[in-house]
Amino acid sequence: MTSRIYYTDPYCRRFDAVVTKAFAHEGRPAVLLDRTAFYPTSGGQPFDVGRLGTIDVIDAIEVDDDVAHVLSAPLTSGAAVSGEIDWARRFDHMQQHTGQHVLSAAFDRLFDNRTVSFHMGAELSTIDLAKEMTWEQMARAEDEANRIICENREVAIRFVSPEEASTLPLRKEPARGGVLRLIDVKDFDLSACGGTHVARTGAIGAILVPAVEKFKGGVRVTFVCGGRALRVFRTLRESVAGSVRALSVLPHELPGAIERMQAEAKDLRRAIKKFQESLASQEGIRLAGEAGTAGGVVVEALDGWDANGLKTIASAITARTSAVVALFSISSPIAVVIARSADRALDASAVLRALTARFGGRGGGRGELAQGGGLAGSLAEICDAARELLTSD
Repeated sequence: MTSRIYYTDPYCRRFDAVVTKAFAHEGRPAVLLDRTAFYPTSGGQPFDVGRLGTIDVIDAIEVDDDVAHVLSAPLTSGAAVSGEIDWARRFDHMQQHTGQHVLSAAFDRLFDNRTVSFHMGAELSTIDLAKEMTWEQMARAEDEANRIICENREVAIRFVSPEEASTLPLRKEPARGGVLRLIDVKDFDLSACGGTHVARTGAIGAILVPAVEKFKGGVRVTFVCGGRALRVFRTLRESVAGSVRALSVLPHELPGAIERMQAEAKDLRRAIKKFQESLASQEGIRLAGEAGTAGGVVVEALDGWDANGLKTIASAITARTSAVVALFSISSPIAVVIARSADRALDASAVLRALTARFGGRGGGRGELAQGGGLAGSLAEICDAARELLTSD
């Protein structure tokens, strides 16, 4: 069984050990040590990386009661090694994990909202809560957590028996029996945990909650601590500063300015749509006038129109004259609309199927109107094929 130094001394960066077993793990060399400071992925916290001598430790995993160290090169059983963990990564994980304990305790104490699960990512971490929360409640919990950080409370490691644990005010029921390792945030939180933690809450630095979303009947809280919180704050600050400059408003005026822009954009899109429909109708009237001299067959490739525009034009033609119609967009991939007036027997969907079978793409519709897209090939060849299909039916 590997002796885990981090259980009692999470600040240990360097250590000496002996390789007790060398083996392969998923095609990579790996070793077990008699003692280690490397934390394996467990309890929502990712693994440590670092070195054993000159060899990189690229992963650390739980193997029964041992910690397996996955390496960049092999070591031999019985070898004496000096280990060193990547301290920047370890300390970041310590900040996030202790921060999670403090934030989860704040949710529990203030709103009786239980933490269901916790995940520490490379940039952001999440807490899943059992119940929904308002942003006002979230801000209160965030304030409470940062108050505990500012008070620089002691974070102690305790080992207790199951009997003793049953008498203690643990935030949640332990997942296993036997001797329990507890993380004790003085007078605020007491939880069973095997992870690495800072010695005092001040080392967390700060806790920031940048996002909250509904999740499985509760909420998923995205949070960051320490250096991560500073990086997120800087990103948000730069985004706000850029928006303030672009809109020529004060920071507190930004939400209102964005709402006004959204309303204006919505009105503009509505006006553009109405104008496009008018243009499409006029184009349909023009082509309907030409249909009489073309035997009621209209095959056109039109520039600047999408599938909806082509559909409006085709409907305008068939509403005004007896015609069979095939309209194509000039841009690639080519959009197509096939239509007929009520007095014509053409099956528009059959024509579309024949075109997509030959030129690719897909679509659908009914006998009087069908539309599709994704056709590929020469536009002239596609138009000729459409004309042949329209005149043969």
